Amino acid sequence: MGIGREVAGGAGGAGIAKVMLYAAGILLIAQGIGSFTFTIGPGKVVLLPMIWALLLGAALGLFSARWKSAARLDTSNQFLAAAILQPALLLFVAKLGLMVGSALPKLAAAGWALAFQEFGHFVGTILLGLPLALLLGIKREAIGATFSVGREPSLAIIGEKYGMASPEGRGVLAEYLTGTVFGAVFIAVFAGFVASLHIFDPLALAMGSGVGSGSMMAAASGAIAAQQDPETAKSVLAFAAASNLITTTIGTYFTLFISLPLAVLGYRVLEPLIGRTTKASTDAAATASPALGDVQTEAPALGYSTRLLVWVVTAAMTLACDWIAHGTTPLVGLPGMAITVGATIIGDAVARMTGNKIPAVCWVSVVAMLLTSPWCPWAPQIAAFGAHNDFLNVTTPMLAFAGLSIAKDIPAFRRLGWRIVLVSFVANAGSFIGAALVAQLFHV
Repeated sequence: MGIGREVAGGAGGAGIAKVMLYAAGILLIAQGIGSFTFTIGPGKVVLLPMIWALLLGAALGLFSARWKSAARLDTSNQFLAAAILQPALLLFVAKLGLMVGSALPKLAAAGWALAFQEFGHFVGTILLGLPLALLLGIKREAIGATFSVGREPSLAIIGEKYGMASPEGRGVLAEYLTGTVFGAVFIAVFAGFVASLHIFDPLALAMGSGVGSGSMMAAASGAIAAQQDPETAKSVLAFAAASNLITTTIGTYFTLFISLPLAVLGYRVLEPLIGRTTKASTDAAATASPALGDVQTEAPALGYSTRLLVWVVTAAMTLACDWIAHGTTPLVGLPGMAITVGATIIGDAVARMTGNKIPAVCWVSVVAMLLTSPWCPWAPQIAAFGAHNDFLNVTTPMLAFAGLSIAKDIPAFRRLGWRIVLVSFVANAGSFIGAALVAQLFHV
C-alpha cells in the first residue's frame, strides 16, 4: 500500500494537529466562496466548495516551499495528509452506503439492460485508456487513471489499496482533477456527436451517460435529449438517472473486484509489449522536489487511535460544512454523522478481523447499506437522520486533505502533463461508449 513508518505521538502528533488545523481553515474559506458556475461551449463547469478545498490545499503546499517559518507545510506534513486521507475516505464510503440501502429496491427493478451496461462503463475505460497511456509512456499511474472515470469512490479504493502517495494514487487524482474541470464539457460534446450519428438507440446512449458523476451525467444526457422528441427526451433523462444511480452504488464493487484487477492484469501484460519510454516515464522519486529539504518518499502508517481521531475530526468538519452551507446545526446533524462514523468503525473492524482479505472499503459499504436497507427495522429513522448530512459536505474535508498532500507530487504531475489529460478524455469516452454498446445489445 505504499505505507511506511507508523505515526505515534511527539512530532507525529504535532504534524497531525497542524494538518487538521490547516484543513479546518481551508474548509471555512471554501464554504465562504461557495459554488461558482461558468459556461464553456455547450456545457457548464461547476466549481463546488469541495473543489475549492482541493485547490486551496494544493496552493498552500506549493507556497509553503518558500516559507522559513515552522508553520510551513513541509514534505513530511504533506505525506501525513496523504495518510490521513485514507481513513477519511472510509467515512465517505459509509455515507455513500447509507444512501444506497434505501435505493436497493429501485436498483432491483431497473432491468437487465441497466444491470449489464455497468460492465461497459468500467471495462470501456480500460480497453481504450490503458493502451493509450502505455503508448504515451505513462507507467503505473495508468492503472489509477484508467480503471474507472476517477470519481470519489475510486479515490477511496486506490487510497486504501495503494495509498495516495503511490503512482496509482497520482493517476487517479489526476483523472479526478481532469474530470472535474473538463469532464462535463467533454462528455457533452462527445455524447451529442455520437447521438447525431444515429448508430445507437437513444435509451442505450442514456444508459451510457450514467458514468458515476452527476454533472457529467447531466451534461451527456442533456446533449442526447436535445436531439430527441419530447417524449423520448423524458425517457432519456430517466434512464440516465437510473444508470448513474447504479454506477454510483454498485459501481463501487465493480471497480473494486472487476475493473481494478483487470487494469492491473492489463498493465502487466501490455506494458512489456507496447509500453514506451517518454518524459512521463521518469521515476517519480527522481523528480521529487528538494525545495523543502525532506527525503521522505512514502506516507506514514496511522495507528488505530489516530485513525479514530481522523474519523471524529472529519465528522466534525462535515457538521461545520452543513451548518455553513445549509444552516443545519451540529445538534441536528450529529445523529446522522454518529451513525456514519459507527458504520465506518464496524466495517473497518470486520476487515481487520478477517485479515483484510476483503478491503475495508467493501465492509464499510456493506454495513452502511444494511442499516438503511429494507431488512433493517430502523432503516427509515436512520435514513431520516442521515438526510441531515449533505453528501457533498462529507466529500469536502476529504478533498481538503487530498489538496494538502498534492504539492509533493507536482513534479510527477508536470511530467505527466497533457498526456494524462488526453488519457482521461479517452477513458471517459470509453466508459460512455462501452456502456452504451452493452445496453444496446440488451435493450434492442
